[in-house]
Amino acid sequence: MGDGKGSGGMAAQAGKLGVVASVAINLAALALYLRRRYSDDGVGGGRKREEGDEMAVAPSSGKPPVSPDSVINLDHGDPTMYELFWRGDAGERATIVIPGWQTMSYFSDVGNICWFLEPRFEREVRRLHRLVGNAAAEGYHMLVGTGSTQLFQAAIYALSPPGAAAGAPMSVVSPVPYYSSYPAVTDFLKSDMYRWAGDANTFDGETYIELVCSPNNPDGGIREAVLKSGTGVAVHDLAYYWPQYTPITKAAAHDIMLFTVSKCTGHAGTRIGWALVKDRALAQRMNKFIELNTIGVSKDSQLRAAKILKAISDGYEHAPAAGDRNRLFHFARRHMMARWGALRAAVAASGLFSLPDELPGYCTFAKETVAAYPPFAWLRCHKEGVDDLDGYLRERKIISRGGAKFGADGRFVRISMLDTDEAFAIFVDRLAAMK
Repeated sequence: MGDGKGSGGMAAQAGKLGVVASVAINLAALALYLRRRYSDDGVGGGRKREEGDEMAVAPSSGKPPVSPDSVINLDHGDPTMYELFWRGDAGERATIVIPGWQTMSYFSDVGNICWFLEPRFEREVRRLHRLVGNAAAEGYHMLVGTGSTQLFQAAIYALSPPGAAAGAPMSVVSPVPYYSSYPAVTDFLKSDMYRWAGDANTFDGETYIELVCSPNNPDGGIREAVLKSGTGVAVHDLAYYWPQYTPITKAAAHDIMLFTVSKCTGHAGTRIGWALVKDRALAQRMNKFIELNTIGVSKDSQLRAAKILKAISDGYEHAPAAGDRNRLFHFARRHMMARWGALRAAVAASGLFSLPDELPGYCTFAKETVAAYPPFAWLRCHKEGVDDLDGYLRERKIISRGGAKFGADGRFVRISMLDTDEAFAIFVDRLAAMK
């Protein structure tokens, strides 16, 4: 009887061990499955992690890193210079988590002309304008767009009567050198309501839309409207009227003003711009264009942009003692100053090129006299026989944007000053070596 009890106890113990072993094996199998599903390198023969497999958002690759032998592409104004600032403390404060249930409706504020404008974004835009002093923050209707390009399209649509009523399309003009996208965007839809009519300085007509980009893309000049007809209208593109690029001399108060997050904060991929419009009926027509074009603007992008703008304003209003670490405009101005100094030194070392003169002025934001450091360099070549500077630089692995696209001649190119430190350093070294 004693042996039987012992055998039964051993059997029970063995059964318990078997259960424990089974649970352990199952847990190990689950761990291996999760490792294969979510690991970066797919160890153990599992598949590599795919986009969307995990809740944390992996960074997009963007442009590849550069080396001394790389082709340096400075054609686009891709503002990757700002990444260094947003990798610091400010980036933590600009982080936002959007729950799965949020921003599901088309509507943001049904009582607003721009019914898809997020109130938080509007609040932070007006706050930032009050802080910087670059535009009137009150007394304007605010619209949001997918970048300022959509708002530019909305403006020329709203300002142009139907072609049949007008008898001819509305003429859209801008002084040379004008932003290279103005002609292409104006004529892209081949509308009978408006058409690109070229240089405002040579335009002969009474009815027109003049595009005033100030500071100007590509040359950084400060501009006012050239044409003064009582039946013409100006649209002011103020994408670069921020204190890291130019002295803030007054609060702009034009009838239509366009801005964009990309050149203010560096977040080009967020694709958010805004317009300040005095006239209510005009704001309604512009809003109708956006409504028909894209049924509104991403609310997720607006909320992210709002958090970013809040981090900028907070850096000045709540953390003034933290230095450039939290003050975007000071950080960016310091970098732009260094880059323009390096570029002017390279131009002097080469002897083949020239740049526009510096334009100092008293900045009401900085409360001192400062120089302008535009986001683009308008580079001219004086070497005999070089009539296509864009092609000349391409042969030397530098991609720029040729002067012809701005209505100028081929001896000019536009160079972006906003790329990564590595790309910019290689560019100035190559330029200085050209003789």
